[in-house]
Amino acid sequence: MAGIDGSMAHLSDTLFTTSIATYALAMVGFTAEYAFGRKGRIAATVPVAAPARELVGAGGPPAAEFIDPPVTPPVASVPPAEGRSFADRIGRTSFAITILGVLLHGTSIAVRAIAVDAVPWSNMYEFSSVAGLVGVIAFVALLWKLPQLRHLGGIILLPVILLMFLAGTVFYSKAQPLVPALQSYWLAIHVTLVSVAEGALMVSAVLTVLYLLKSRYDRVSVRPGYQPGSFGALAARLPDVTALDKAAYRIVAFSFPLYTVAIICGAIWAEAAWGRYWGWDPKETWAFIVWVVYACYLHARATAGWKGRAAAWVNLAGFAAIIFNFVIVNMVISGLHSYAGLS
Repeated sequence: MAGIDGSMAHLSDTLFTTSIATYALAMVGFTAEYAFGRKGRIAATVPVAAPARELVGAGGPPAAEFIDPPVTPPVASVPPAEGRSFADRIGRTSFAITILGVLLHGTSIAVRAIAVDAVPWSNMYEFSSVAGLVGVIAFVALLWKLPQLRHLGGIILLPVILLMFLAGTVFYSKAQPLVPALQSYWLAIHVTLVSVAEGALMVSAVLTVLYLLKSRYDRVSVRPGYQPGSFGALAARLPDVTALDKAAYRIVAFSFPLYTVAIICGAIWAEAAWGRYWGWDPKETWAFIVWVVYACYLHARATAGWKGRAAAWVNLAGFAAIIFNFVIVNMVISGLHSYAGLS
């Protein structure tokens, strides 16, 4: 294997840092669209169960009989067209900046591959970078089907930026040749599938958190005397719970087969490297736990018709297991998969 190209490695790090700054700029723009755009202003002007409070105070029928579903606010509450188009331009510009960030990010990974003369996801830094890129690409692909979620870009980009910040600081590893155990074509297949699946599942987890916030707001906002605070201001501007739930589910349905194939490929690689398909190494054990949790989530959705908060918590439990497997198992628990690359 060729030696490390220091200049290319430095260029990769520079592009990586630049992509973080680009994502951060896009996040600010998406947040501005979220705060000042038409969707946010309309949600903030929707009346909350006012008829129910008045009738109860006058000795009328119980409040539950007069609670209507959310309705479109009157025309007078809709902001002028100039405001809407300005916010829309901010959103479109932020989307373009996000695409630029994807290009810079992808180039940093490609340059890193040239620097190490191998696929660049053999340690925690490189894996985090690839997973973060997949997360942003998953968000862009999601907007292709659900463009009404664009104003949530700031919320979705935030965990990606945090992951990349950790990758560039806590998880950072200098470019170095692959250790002998990783010099196999199975590295490209196995780790690529895992990074793609887990990067997409990160977006699903964010959407699930937003679903839980919106679901709680829908329950408490119809109570007599409810006064929306900072939580209500955030949740009122979120899309419909059905759209959030469906988007989170579709991402899991896409990612789970990839994760399944990744585990199978890892078992085949383990047999070639260590002479056994499965040895209950800590990394293998937690990968199996992640698989079981998401299998339960999809099974419950398909057979029991779970589309509510219970299924959402199962989804989040699966992603929590992913975080534990990536951080704790790599940094605290030693095993055959100890390739974190940390000094």
